[in-house]
Amino acid sequence: MNALRQHMWAIGLGTLFAIFVLVSLAVGFAPGEEIGGHFMSFFIQMLKILPCVFVIIGLFEVWVKTETVERHMGHGSGLRSYVWAFLLAGGTVGGLHVGLPVADALYRKRARLGVVIAFLSFAGISRIPMTLFEASFLGWRFTAVRFAVSLPLVLVTSAAIGRWFERSGYELPDPEGERRAKGDRRDSEQGRHVRQEGRSR
Repeated sequence: MNALRQHMWAIGLGTLFAIFVLVSLAVGFAPGEEIGGHFMSFFIQMLKILPCVFVIIGLFEVWVKTETVERHMGHGSGLRSYVWAFLLAGGTVGGLHVGLPVADALYRKRARLGVVIAFLSFAGISRIPMTLFEASFLGWRFTAVRFAVSLPLVLVTSAAIGRWFERSGYELPDPEGERRAKGDRRDSEQGRHVRQEGRSR
């Protein structure tokens, strides 16, 4: 019930969207029908990709040790951490909706925030399938120029943003940690009530 209350706004928006699409289909409102068609196409594409992504993320969580990620992509790893981010992002298929769960797993395994930002940026500009598609239409010269301009910018900006966040003491929210903290507080309050009742008796 708590999870439902926390996401009531999303449920409300989804309900309004579904009503809009259904009414559009009923009255023949062309823009609404087109929006609904695009949504279903994207939704079906997500159903094909995301289950595999979640399986891969689960295997990554189990098979890859936190120490390994921290050694290669954490603090003290230097420039090679960005090389690993580039190589890992190059093999990403499916866009940022695949890259975001991977980035979350890397961050929870103690990769530097700047490296995580670099991974997401690289996933948006240097995926192998996208690069091959681009080169086949626009030519390898265009792709080489784009890489020569964009990769240094990604390195500089991601390192600067990550360092700024770290100096300011910012940390990404940890929903699991918050739930554990709430559970610990609830258990401690219940224990205190039990002790108070025992004293009163």
